[in-house]
Amino acid sequence: MNILDKIIIDKKREVVLKKSIIPVSQLESSVFFERKTISLSQKLQASSTGIIAEHKRRSPSKAIINQSFTVEEVVKGYENAGACGISVLTDGKYFGGSLDDLLLARASVNIPLLRKEFIVDEYQILEAKAFGADLILLIAAVLTREEIKSLSEFAQSLGLEVLLEVHNQEELEKSIMPSLNMIGVNNRNLKTFDVSLDFSKELASQIPNEFVKVSESGISSIEAINELKPYGYQGFLIGENFMKTDNAGQAATEFINRL
Repeated sequence: MNILDKIIIDKKREVVLKKSIIPVSQLESSVFFERKTISLSQKLQASSTGIIAEHKRRSPSKAIINQSFTVEEVVKGYENAGACGISVLTDGKYFGGSLDDLLLARASVNIPLLRKEFIVDEYQILEAKAFGADLILLIAAVLTREEIKSLSEFAQSLGLEVLLEVHNQEELEKSIMPSLNMIGVNNRNLKTFDVSLDFSKELASQIPNEFVKVSESGISSIEAINELKPYGYQGFLIGENFMKTDNAGQAATEFINRL
């Protein structure tokens, strides 16, 4: 069993437990539930840099990246740097995140927030909305076409945008549907953790133009972004590169200024 399979088994258990404690009605009564969301896809289309910066404490492949920042420091730094949006990891066991991180991020900034999570159930989408997210991530590797359709349509019915993540042609072909806003190509193989920009390059021409193209993972240089832009990518998700420094916001500022 690979790490992704383990994460999904744990996630399904976690959702069952959460549902038993916090009813849907409680999520729907959140102050954020009626909030008008901010479109990341529009921000990316209007931007010349397209940076989506990430708040990430650790990962299964890297262990601890950075535990010393507060969420507020990181996300305010990213917003001031000119990031188009911020990805907030909310998985606890494998990434050291939580829904509180999303809530604190929402209280701190006024740019689009992505709930970066292994979503397997509509309940998690309700949580995303209740805790201030503007969009959710769906991972094609762990969902069937029917699940992608029902989850993405549900997210859009709540006013949330959908970023769908793929790793190969098979995942892309099963996933293309009108209820997506952005298609992201993960340059990291989630089963082996190997990273290559070739994933993004190979799939670029097969992503229909009505979706904003996002390249994720393994992007640590200006050169990588300049290499990917001719392939039609408008969004670039950068996590560890900023978080592993002493000042994530400053690192993001310097990077975006150089772009």
